[in-house]
Amino acid sequence: MDKLMGSLSLCRKAGKLVMGFDAVAQSITKGRAAALLLACDLSEGSAKRITRTAQQAGLTPLRLPLTQQQLTAVTPKPTGIFAVEDPGLAKLVTDRLARQGTPQRADDEESN
Repeated sequence: MDKLMGSLSLCRKAGKLVMGFDAVAQSITKGRAAALLLACDLSEGSAKRITRTAQQAGLTPLRLPLTQQQLTAVTPKPTGIFAVEDPGLAKLVTDRLARQGTPQRADDEESN
């Protein structure tokens, strides 16, 4: 989990981590988002709304194994929706997720 937090922190320090619904939705619609990440305790309504936006852009959201509160270690305030705008950094984060177990696709939850 520390390596995942470290990679998210690296994205933030590089200016490539977008946080919050509106900013992430804009990043997705402008084609800048390379990865969409959702906190594990994000509300179902917010997850559905951002997932619809992501799917229209061909982006698959992934659930982080971290709560919004845990993510405050890398964010200025609790938020549950993130986009990584650099393909290389997005790969780093998704690789870290895969090493912790298969990343859970947030859209898989929608079909249940």
